[in-house]
Amino acid sequence: MEFDEFVRTELRQLLHFTRALTGDRGLAEDIVQETLIRLHARGDQLVAIDNISAYARRMAVNEYVSWGRKWFRIRPTAVLDEPTPQADHAEEHADRDFVRKQLGRLPRRQRAVLTLRYYSGLTDAEIADELGCSAGTVRSHASRALAALRIELTEQPLTTQETWA
Repeated sequence: MEFDEFVRTELRQLLHFTRALTGDRGLAEDIVQETLIRLHARGDQLVAIDNISAYARRMAVNEYVSWGRKWFRIRPTAVLDEPTPQADHAEEHADRDFVRKQLGRLPRRQRAVLTLRYYSGLTDAEIADELGCSAGTVRSHASRALAALRIELTEQPLTTQETWA
């Protein structure tokens, strides 16, 4: 697949993934822009890559993980671009916002593992391949992240039975 074709067919999915990863639309767009610049620089090498989508996702995750080292740390303070919740959905939105806030407090690698597992539906082996680590490390990050979320959710339980997906 060539760069132009990748952008036409996969850009939207990469943006959605990165927004789920970062929790911030502006940061997600910045990360996707950096990812596309790096992909474009690969030029003719792209046709040799078997799965450009997975390759781009890994680049985006790496960019997200290193973002705090390269720039200043950004913490989302509000969820933007969400419709104003209706009165009967207020608790559900509050729960989703709470879970997003808790995800934002996780270390970047742990958040990346959970996003790749639950948003992209990847297996531990696929996540390990994308992050450049072992499957055991992926399971360790996931376990620690879920334990941290479990503690926070136990201290402040959700108001509805549904959880954020």
